[in-house]
Amino acid sequence: MKIGLFTDTYFPQVSGVATSIKTLRDQLTALGHQVYIFTTTDPAADPVSDQAEGIYRFASIPFVSFTDRRIAVSGWLKVLRLAKKLDLDVVHNQTEFSLGMMGKMVAREMKIPCLHTYHTMYQDYLHYIANGRVLKPRDVAHLAHFYLKNMTGVIAPSERVLDTLLSYGVEAPIRVIPTGVNLQVFQTPDSKEEISALRQKLGYTDQTPVLLSLSRVAFEKNIHALVEAMPDILEKEPAAQLLIVGEGPARPTLERQVREMGLQDHVSFTGQVDNDQVCHYYQMADVFVSASDSETQGLTYDEALASDLPIVVMHSEYTDELIDDPAIGRSFQKRTDLVDGVLEYLATPPSPEAITKRREKLHDISAEVFGQRVLDFYRVCQEEVAEKKRPGFGRRFRHLRDQND
Repeated sequence: MKIGLFTDTYFPQVSGVATSIKTLRDQLTALGHQVYIFTTTDPAADPVSDQAEGIYRFASIPFVSFTDRRIAVSGWLKVLRLAKKLDLDVVHNQTEFSLGMMGKMVAREMKIPCLHTYHTMYQDYLHYIANGRVLKPRDVAHLAHFYLKNMTGVIAPSERVLDTLLSYGVEAPIRVIPTGVNLQVFQTPDSKEEISALRQKLGYTDQTPVLLSLSRVAFEKNIHALVEAMPDILEKEPAAQLLIVGEGPARPTLERQVREMGLQDHVSFTGQVDNDQVCHYYQMADVFVSASDSETQGLTYDEALASDLPIVVMHSEYTDELIDDPAIGRSFQKRTDLVDGVLEYLATPPSPEAITKRREKLHDISAEVFGQRVLDFYRVCQEEVAEKKRPGFGRRFRHLRDQND
């Protein structure tokens, strides 16, 4: 099968969406399929590597009020010619913006399936556009409903996304398929010497209790709540350190908060870390923490779990599914619960039984399962498109509207 993934964000940009797309690409390729990335230009991209990996970039500019992301501004005819030259069988959009619209038009012109993964809960990001004064949540619902109209299939990374799309009145068949994690990457253990070296580089000893926050450093991630909790954690664990890995627009505000609270000796910022180095930070830490309430799939939670790292994260529908045993982690809504959860895991090294329970969770979140489930949905959507060309279309696949696995 020849698959075109259409996205406005891809490596070297670092985000959960970019990671999800790369994981899907790698798994589909491993299953013997040809996968092509249609994405935006990026000053940091390597043209030689792009050509070798089937990555095609189209002229773009930084996105309004979100300048570390880009949006394509031209190239529709070039995109269509390329898609026809590659003889695509399936279009899979990963964005609702420019390349997502181009992907829809390509699929219509070529009469092939067009699927979409709804990665982002845009109502959580409206503050980026004129401080939320232009678009309202109801506008997001209308725009999403319009964009997803006539899609062959929609992938929701979590039950939360499914419920949201259903509330928008989306009529296309929807399947819940969480993004998988490359378990081999995160379960390949670093040596004690490698862990010690990274800790030393960060200014920690082998015994330093380390809380890891790893995400885009954005306001909707609520990292300020983690900083606010540090004095309470330090009362019981004076040597504790909060390491904030990532880059983003909230960093100056957080750095000011750290200074004002006098926490410079206990809160550190690494800036952006290369994607292939992220796994080492999970292995170096003692507990993963997140106060984000905007996650659609909690990919970093899964990566922490795959790294045998307990998690203490904001309560959500996704955590209700993921955290079904204290060996995996705890969710919180109040600061006291965050503090208690962190202190419990810092005081209690993981037992063999706890590690076993975490690993029992890993099959369903593996990249292999993710890739196969997406591929299965492609095939169902191909059958639906083929059915449209035959008399009596619609009866056989009408049940897909409510299908959810």
